[in-house]
Amino acid sequence: MNEKIRIGIVGYGNLGKGVKLAISRYTDMELVAIFTRRPIDTIDTKDDKIKVANTSESHKYVDDIDVMILCGGSATDLPVQGPYFASMYNTVDSYDNHGNISEYLEIMDDASKASNKTSAICVGWDPGLFSMNRILLESILSNGKTYTFWGPGVSQGHSDAIRRLPGVKNAVQYTIPKEEAVKRIRRGETLELTTRDRHFRKCYVAVEEGIDKDKIANTIKSMPNYFVDYDTYVVFVTEEELKKNHSKMFHGGFVIRSGYTGKNNIHNHIAEFSLKLDSNSEFTSSILAAYARAVYRLNKEGHVGVKTVFDIPLKYISEKSIEDLCKNLL
Repeated sequence: MNEKIRIGIVGYGNLGKGVKLAISRYTDMELVAIFTRRPIDTIDTKDDKIKVANTSESHKYVDDIDVMILCGGSATDLPVQGPYFASMYNTVDSYDNHGNISEYLEIMDDASKASNKTSAICVGWDPGLFSMNRILLESILSNGKTYTFWGPGVSQGHSDAIRRLPGVKNAVQYTIPKEEAVKRIRRGETLELTTRDRHFRKCYVAVEEGIDKDKIANTIKSMPNYFVDYDTYVVFVTEEELKKNHSKMFHGGFVIRSGYTGKNNIHNHIAEFSLKLDSNSEFTSSILAAYARAVYRLNKEGHVGVKTVFDIPLKYISEKSIEDLCKNLL
């Protein structure tokens, strides 16, 4: 029997808990340790074999862990934690700040190569699975247009941005594709769509007593980088109603490629990949765990430095042998 891949988790929020659950379903992995910035006595793993340690102690476990799965946020956690852990471990993360991916890739590549380790970055569903489908469909239908839609679902970053406003007790924001735009694309129309044309945002907000709701609504709608470029609707509810009706973390989306073939582009083709997720964090966690297997295998073969989903063959993420994959899935 082959030795199991020894996994460490950095961060034990929703994503970290989802990774622990995903690993428990694999026969070729074991969770060795969870690293947290919180007091370690607040973390209950339900398993005495799993070590819980402070993040500052992580350098002591380099001989015990094969791959470290980083479950921090992209805004402030991963830009610091990514290169730090890549200087010691093979790593996997779900960095999703699209505008800064090139910069993050460079610093992770430098850190991984310096330590002779392998790091898979931006491993989630977007970036990640959606990225794979964009390159696949654009390569096949080279003459056409790609559209990416997110939702309907809860945007955690946008919800958090509202919650940080003075006077707001809690908030949940949904990103929702505009149905008319989606219908027209699926009919084969080629459209030039602005941000406002593709999605709208609906915000459910609970505020403190006596707060000017109109002022809060206007502040939300004019928030740069979050809401100002969208049709945004703000609905004020009680905190109890928010917890009762808006506590689920569902999400999803789809990538559509509309492309032409034949002389004079007479044949139009529509290709689509879609996701409908009950739990955004648990689905993303499952992707991270699968790619931890790939990182382990790549490093064993001597492939060091940063990797994305564009670089990693699909056979590396599967628990099955290549013979089984060819027999049953090819």
